[in-house]
Amino acid sequence: MSAGPAGCGSAPHRFAHYFIICGLDNETGLEPDALAALYQWLEADRQGREPEAVAAGENFDQSPLKRTFKSKVLAHYPENIECNPFDQDAVNMLCMPKGLSFCTQRDSLAPRFHSFLITREDGSRIYGFVHTFYEEVTSTQIRSAMQTLHQMHHAEQHTSPNNCPSSSSSSSSSSSSMDSLASSSDEVESPSQTGVQGGCSGSGYDAERDTLYVSKAICLITPMPFMHACRRFLSQLHRAVVSHQPPPLPLESYVYNVLYEVPLPPPGRSLKFHGVYEPILCQRPGPNELPLADFPLGEAFQLLGAENLVQLFTCILLEMQVLLYSQDYQRLMVVAEGITTLLFPFQWQHVYVPILPASLLHFLDAPVPYLMGLQSKEGTDRSKLELPQEANLCFVDIDNHCIELPEDFPQFPNKAEFIQELSEVLLHYGLSPEGGITSPAPTTTQTSVTGTGLKNTVLRELVDDGRNGNLPGEALDVLELLQGNPTLERLQALAKRTGVKVARLEALVAGQKASGEESMGGRTGIEEEELRTAKLNVQLREVFAARFATMFADYEAFVIQNSPDLEAWLTNREQMHNFDKASFLSDQPEPFLPFLSRFIETQMFATFIDNKIMSQWEEKEPLLRVFDGRIEKARLYNVRAPSLRSSVYQKCTFLKESAQAIEQRLMKIHHTAIHPHLLDMKIGQGKYQQGFFPKLQADVLASGPTNNNRWSNRTGPAHRRRDWPRQQPDHLGLDNDLKEKYMQEARSLGKNLRQPKLSDLSPAVIAQTNWKFVEGLLKECRMKTKRMLVEKMGREAVELGHGEANITGLEENTLIASLCDLLERIWSHGLQVKQGKSALWSHLMHYQAREEKTEQQAESPVSNGQERRKSESSIGLPALRVSVVQDMRHIQNMGEIKTDVGRARAWIRLSLEKKLLSQHLKQLLSNQALTKKLYKRYAFLRCEEEKEQFLFHLLSLNAVDYFCFTSVFTTIMIPYRAVIIPIKKLSNAMTTSNPWVCVSGELGDSGIMQIPKNVLEMTFDCQNLGKLTTVQLGHDNAGLLAKWLVDCVMVRNEISGHTYKFPCGRWLGKGVDDGSLERILIGQLVAPCSDEEVVRGSKTPPPQRSPSQLRRISISSITGRGNKPTTDQIQEAISEAVNNIIKHFHKPEKERGSLTVLLCGEGGLVGALEQFFYHGFRIARLFQKNVFVWDFIERAVVYMESADQMGDLQETAEPLGLTCDSLCRYANAINNTSRNIGKDGKFQLLICLGARDRLLSNWLPLLVECPIITRMYEETALLRDRVAVSSLINVLQSLHDFPISLETSLTKGVDL
Repeated sequence: MSAGPAGCGSAPHRFAHYFIICGLDNETGLEPDALAALYQWLEADRQGREPEAVAAGENFDQSPLKRTFKSKVLAHYPENIECNPFDQDAVNMLCMPKGLSFCTQRDSLAPRFHSFLITREDGSRIYGFVHTFYEEVTSTQIRSAMQTLHQMHHAEQHTSPNNCPSSSSSSSSSSSSMDSLASSSDEVESPSQTGVQGGCSGSGYDAERDTLYVSKAICLITPMPFMHACRRFLSQLHRAVVSHQPPPLPLESYVYNVLYEVPLPPPGRSLKFHGVYEPILCQRPGPNELPLADFPLGEAFQLLGAENLVQLFTCILLEMQVLLYSQDYQRLMVVAEGITTLLFPFQWQHVYVPILPASLLHFLDAPVPYLMGLQSKEGTDRSKLELPQEANLCFVDIDNHCIELPEDFPQFPNKAEFIQELSEVLLHYGLSPEGGITSPAPTTTQTSVTGTGLKNTVLRELVDDGRNGNLPGEALDVLELLQGNPTLERLQALAKRTGVKVARLEALVAGQKASGEESMGGRTGIEEEELRTAKLNVQLREVFAARFATMFADYEAFVIQNSPDLEAWLTNREQMHNFDKASFLSDQPEPFLPFLSRFIETQMFATFIDNKIMSQWEEKEPLLRVFDGRIEKARLYNVRAPSLRSSVYQKCTFLKESAQAIEQRLMKIHHTAIHPHLLDMKIGQGKYQQGFFPKLQADVLASGPTNNNRWSNRTGPAHRRRDWPRQQPDHLGLDNDLKEKYMQEARSLGKNLRQPKLSDLSPAVIAQTNWKFVEGLLKECRMKTKRMLVEKMGREAVELGHGEANITGLEENTLIASLCDLLERIWSHGLQVKQGKSALWSHLMHYQAREEKTEQQAESPVSNGQERRKSESSIGLPALRVSVVQDMRHIQNMGEIKTDVGRARAWIRLSLEKKLLSQHLKQLLSNQALTKKLYKRYAFLRCEEEKEQFLFHLLSLNAVDYFCFTSVFTTIMIPYRAVIIPIKKLSNAMTTSNPWVCVSGELGDSGIMQIPKNVLEMTFDCQNLGKLTTVQLGHDNAGLLAKWLVDCVMVRNEISGHTYKFPCGRWLGKGVDDGSLERILIGQLVAPCSDEEVVRGSKTPPPQRSPSQLRRISISSITGRGNKPTTDQIQEAISEAVNNIIKHFHKPEKERGSLTVLLCGEGGLVGALEQFFYHGFRIARLFQKNVFVWDFIERAVVYMESADQMGDLQETAEPLGLTCDSLCRYANAINNTSRNIGKDGKFQLLICLGARDRLLSNWLPLLVECPIITRMYEETALLRDRVAVSSLINVLQSLHDFPISLETSLTKGVDL
């Protein structure tokens, strides 16, 4: 393919790989841009028209000067390099993303600079730097063709109804979602299209009086981003062409020199090489420094401001879709490259296209995270820019310094202090933290081309360049031209107004004077400026790197390394947990959690951890090596506080050091490349002609010198060192292809699609790309649902006593949020026409409209949905209707949610909580006519097999319980339905008294509500109570039939469908049971059961659920002939109850659930102590009246009070006397309460208050010592067993460490 010398032997160590010239090919003439034609084809496909129907003719609505024509690669040197094959289509497209542009002498002819990059399939990048300028068209054929096109356009205009069409891409507007994008791909570089007359005709071209210019580009392709050096080299090359004097040597000498004789600077060294007029410096960071980044970060901060940039940085870290938007290609690159270099030690793993050519606009449809840059058309209104998906999009309008963030966006840890530290660095360099670069100057009509007019144009361009950061070489000529001229004063005034430092301009003027006569160590203005930029760059990056070094200082402790070798690890990569997320998060300060819990789920974090694990078998990845070095250094200096984690902000300590390293390298040049020299060229070719870039002699540039010992040998050892890992033992040298394959599969789809293939854009390739997306989405769905199941089941298994919990509520919320994001991306893929920001909600709205139209809502619930509630309806609750539309209405009635994205997320959460997500989506997609109308044929939702698998994966989530709706929307009003179920065989179904009920949950209570007489069912609305915990049920004992035997109370949340059963099984009434008129019932969630849900057979209990359907032990079961528990069982039950309470307090606060259930529920502390007190209790039946434990406590209190009055207790130790007082005080307060809670209720209340106030263990000895115990307890009773009592006291004392708080439903009316 290529000659040996241009092969790969020396190429990796060369500064530049290719030199390229793009422009107009005079031989083929004017060709409409083929990519524009493809774009029209895509447009037609997008709008649902037949692509073939697109007219093949020219578009005469548009002025020919505004149309795009095909550019070509006119020449590139060398022909090819093995390690970096030349991709002609991609390079042509990125050198001239808008194709050729024509203009006349009335327009601005100032050259422009921009850069681009191409990401290769292995993730490596190559950089391109482009200098675009205008050259006069000399071909008469092209000029006459342009004249003809203009006449046709003129004729078209006069026949069309509107005389002066707008400058949009087409006079007809369509509803296509990409229309506004189409206009943004139009030409912007022709600012003054309106001529002298100001009308339509003035903007045209007249071959007689106008000079026609066409754009041309010269470009360097380099393996590393040496932006400043390439910019200076290209601008000097262009200066040589436009200068009045020919250059010192033929241009070939300079091009040959940069391609073959300038090496890459070795790490940690600087290099000087020579342009046409001035030397050019570049430097490369050492192995322990941050990697090379030459794009001016200060400019990115000036464009967006520190606050916006940190927000954008957060979006990138969380792998959202990010779209940059600007008129200027270089601005897109500066922001994209700037923000990605700040990610150190992490790397962006997904689609990365900083400049998106017009022909690739369909890529904005990609349902994957991306970072793309889109060129805006001057005057385009953001509101008209319809993007395929915006639910998870961060839109960055660079020219207007604004940023639109996705909803539900966590803040970066210590954001305020972080921005403050960045601001200090910026202010140190004289830049405003709020940002200060204004939009490109508004372009005004140029009336004449006199000297002043030209100067004004140039001046405006110069100020523009000043604003954009660096003045290129030819701008210095202009400054020279303006010296001693009043214009300079105006320029400085302008500069002051726009916030550019005047001192910088003065330095540039001074630098221009000093140029050429460099004194010892003196630097030109440009070099000063570059040094300043490099120092600012590295200091800003150090601040970001220091944040990560602080946040992840102990990350190694949480990396799970359990594979014997690399091959085993790669094979099982997907099944393995590589990082202990739960433990890591539990170590973090609370305010950091919302961000960190989402960040550690990203691909970039996963890849970082993968690299860490692989470093035990391979050489460390360079970024990881530097990062680990930083952490090690911080430990040595003990920079971090002694405490493991604190949210105290720690500033970066490397700022001075890093800036000094760069300054030293640029002050003392380590290497100087060979000077450009005369080549062995043919005489008479490539002669100099001012203003025209010559045709270079290909034969001298095709290959480099045969042996360039001067530097290829020097880099040899390093090269050999790089090969060293390959000579390791066999298992280490795992075949690279195989390893890459594993890594590709182990990571997400984004890796394969880092950059779309630019060279082949046939419809077949586009279809194949979409197919990759479909496969990727399905795989992502499988991984996400599997992860959600494993984590959730892990938690539930722990509740049964297996293993360790590995999910927190925060983590669960993160996983659900990422599922919502995935569903939005699936619904956005292949949309015909976008409506609203949420594609899923838009589809639901269409479905709802159709369902309501057909008015068949009676049939719309799926039959199994009805069956699903049968079990509940049989015990008194009517069946709950299940339908997609019904759940939508619940969401639409929530005034708190203001956006479509929010509504879609709420609907997903609700469906997930109801275990209906898969069923609802299946129902939604069953309307195939609607799906066909909304989606193109390649969309994910129209791939039948993948869609079925997707629904099946979602169905698996029904195996676990989620409360992701109830726990998130805590302030909404929810309708509840309550049903009281009496035991009809033994008592009246109704009561003559006036019953009341109060329902309490984790978030509050409903207040006391009267139940209408003779009605056992009621509905009520109240603010979300969360998971329900207790029901207080009572009546006023009025009338003849006041006694009431209640089996249970059922309460259902009418939105989420969650049904709770509150078992009772006791009487309410005076003179029956324990005389209680009100009872506190403890709830448990009822599992819906239907044939469909066999999957629940092996289900573990959900978090915080009352573990059993049996009601708490009551007096009747103790007196009955049932099995009485043994002493061992009773003691075990107490230990278990206390253990559960201790475990409760060891969970994160937000995930603890209800303490009431652990105190009063089945297996709770009260029930266990009740068994202890009833063991060996003498239940004398005087006149058939039961005796209760509370009777024993009342008598003991009476005895203590009388003993106290007689002075018997005065001899006792002081603490015992106080304890005695407290027991009497609590018992009397409970007896004096206005509530009729019955004797068992009073005992329950005493235990709860004693546990809360840490008094239980003090009261027990008093009760044991009280003489009354002998009358009321058998000899064998546990309460009379000293050993049993002392062990019980020890167990109860273990609760003293925890702050037990009681629900108001328990303590209401007790005055303590």
